[in-house]
Amino acid sequence: MALRIVLVRHGLSSFNAERRIQGRDDLSTLTPEGHDQARRAGEALRAVAFSAAYASPLRRASHTAASLLQAHGQGLEAIHDDDLVEIDLSPWSGVTREELGQRFPDGERLWREAPHTLTLQHADGRHYQPLPELMQQADRFLTGLLQRHGAAIDAEPQPSGLQAAAADASVLVVAHNAILRCLVLRLLQLDASDFRRLRIDNGSISVLNLSPNLSPSPGGANPGGPELSADPAVQLESLNGTAHLGEPLPKKGSGPRLLLVRHGETDWNRQGRFQGQIDIPLNAHGLAQAEAAGGFLGPISIQRAYSSGLSRPRQTAEAILASHPGVPLTTCSGLVEIGHGLWEGQLEPEIQAGWPELLADWKRAPQTVQMPEGETLQQVWDRSLAAWARIVASLGPDETALVVAHDAVNKTILCGLLGLKPADIWAIKQGNGGVTVIDYPHGAQELPMVAALNLTPHLGGVLDRTAAGAL
Repeated sequence: MALRIVLVRHGLSSFNAERRIQGRDDLSTLTPEGHDQARRAGEALRAVAFSAAYASPLRRASHTAASLLQAHGQGLEAIHDDDLVEIDLSPWSGVTREELGQRFPDGERLWREAPHTLTLQHADGRHYQPLPELMQQADRFLTGLLQRHGAAIDAEPQPSGLQAAAADASVLVVAHNAILRCLVLRLLQLDASDFRRLRIDNGSISVLNLSPNLSPSPGGANPGGPELSADPAVQLESLNGTAHLGEPLPKKGSGPRLLLVRHGETDWNRQGRFQGQIDIPLNAHGLAQAEAAGGFLGPISIQRAYSSGLSRPRQTAEAILASHPGVPLTTCSGLVEIGHGLWEGQLEPEIQAGWPELLADWKRAPQTVQMPEGETLQQVWDRSLAAWARIVASLGPDETALVVAHDAVNKTILCGLLGLKPADIWAIKQGNGGVTVIDYPHGAQELPMVAALNLTPHLGGVLDRTAAGAL
C-alpha cells in the first residue's frame, strides 16, 4: 500500500499576468486563463480517485481547487489549510519584477541567487527569513497530512524495493509556487538552499508516492526540522507536468536545455529481468513508446542528441529524431547502464536464491552494494555525471539537446542535479519513454533547474503506468 500526493499549482492569477510579487497577500484573483488551467487539470486527473483535497485559503488557490474539483467530477470539496499559504514577501507585495530590481537591488539579487539567505523586515520592524520559515510551514503541513492519511502506508515492505507500490489512497494539494517547492524539498529531505533546483508552473501537476521505508531518508538527516512521522520512503514520480495545458513542455527561457529520456520497454523490463549492460532491444511496446515520445517532442526544437551505445536507448533516440531530420546522434560510453555483473539475465527470485543479503542491501541501501563482477552505484554516478557535464559544456546558450539513457543512469544524473546522493536513487522515478527537462537558466556552469521530471502524458496520462521491471 502507498499514499499518492498530487500537487497542483494555482492557475494564472492577475498578479502573475502583471508580473507582480504576490506572496501571501490575497490581493490577486484567478484570471479566466487560470480558471481554464484549473479545469484542464481536473480533467487530466479524472482517473485518480482522491480521498481528500486540501487547498490554500488564498483566493487564487481556493478558486483553482474549486474549478479543478468541479471538472474532476468526484464531488469533493477542498479543505482549506493555513499551512498551504504562499511565502511571506509582504514588504514587496504588489511590486512588479522590474520595480523589484530597481527598488530593492540587493534583496532581488539574493532572491534570485540564494533565496534561503534572504532577510526581510515587517512593518513593525521585526526581521525574518521568508524561505526557512516556509520550510517549517511545509513540515507542519506534511506532519498533519501523515497523521490524517498515514494509515494508507502499509507497514509491510513491498516485494520489491525498486518501485513505489500502487497507491491505495490519493490526496490532492492545491497551493502556490514556493510552498509546493518546499513540500517537495521537505519530502526529499533537501534543504532550503536547493529551492532554485525545482520549477513549478501555473496549473502544473506533480506526483509523489509515499510507501513503507526500506532505507534511510533521502538526503540524510533533515537540517530544517524533525523527521517526518512514520518516516515513509518517498518517490518523486513526476514534476511540473503541463501537457494538459496545451504545451508539451514548460516554456524554455535563456540558457541551454537538456531533454533526458529513458529508453522504451524491452521484454526483460516487462519480465522484471535484470538486463544491465546486456544489449536487449526494444520490444513492440517499447518501439511504440519511443514513437510516442517522438510525437510528444516533435514540436520541440532540438539541435543535438546523445545516447548510450546499447540498442534500447539508441532505438529510442532514433525514433525521436525521426521528427528532427539532420540532428546527429552521438553515443557516449558514460551513459551505458549499470553493470549488474552476475545478476544480468536473472529474475529477482533467482537473485534472491543466490544473493539474498546482497539483494536486500540493494533495495535498502543501494550505495553499499558491489555487484558481483559488476559495478557500484558510485562508479555509475562518477561516469554518468562526467558524461552529462561534458554534454552540458558543449551546448550553446540557446541550444536544446536530447539525451537518451537508462534507469540507473538517469536516476544517478537526476540525484546529482537535485542535490541528492547515490543512496537516494529509489526516490526518483524514470518510466520507459518518460521525458525529463533540465534547464541551465544562468549558464552551463551554474545551478541546474529540473523544469519537469518523468513526463508520461504521451504514454497514457498524468500517472506513470509504464512497466515496473528491473534495471
